[in-house]
Amino acid sequence: MIKSNSVLDATGLACPMPIVKTKKTINGMEPGQVLEIQATDKGSTADMKAWSESTGHQYLGTIEEGKILKHYLRKSSGEELTETKYESIISNHELQAHLEQNKNSIVLDVREAAEYAFNHIPSARSIPLGELDERLGELDHDDEIFVICRTGSRSDLAAQKLTSAGFKQVKNVLPGMSEWNGPVDSTT
Repeated sequence: MIKSNSVLDATGLACPMPIVKTKKTINGMEPGQVLEIQATDKGSTADMKAWSESTGHQYLGTIEEGKILKHYLRKSSGEELTETKYESIISNHELQAHLEQNKNSIVLDVREAAEYAFNHIPSARSIPLGELDERLGELDHDDEIFVICRTGSRSDLAAQKLTSAGFKQVKNVLPGMSEWNGPVDSTT
């Protein structure tokens, strides 16, 4: 089950009402939060994708449950504009080549669970940034850890936290899942 911060019932509504209601709801949410929109209008999938792209919000995906379409959007956090500070980085291309040679590498995905569910690197471990402090014990201080998020911003913060907690081999993956061209899995 995908965790969302808010659910919007737009069932029975036709275009443009699902988008109108989505805009109003998402404006009242905090950056980074996930909104689930339940709709029955078949055109709402294309509408949600296009609207999120034009507004900077992230379209995560859609799950069909009978006649109900459950669209998942993540409110823009402005992370695309955040400057990274962690110095030890690796590019998406370099990570992909590394993973082909090192099957046991630790890829730590610090995006929200809903983002991870729709699209993640195979074998990546999901620990959302907000849970990292309490879940540090799940990681081995001796492992080389490649931290990834959507754009490199949350992973930058996570890499800093890991290094502060004594992890020695930590690399931030840039630019992250927004431009990942390697293999992906889904848990939806």
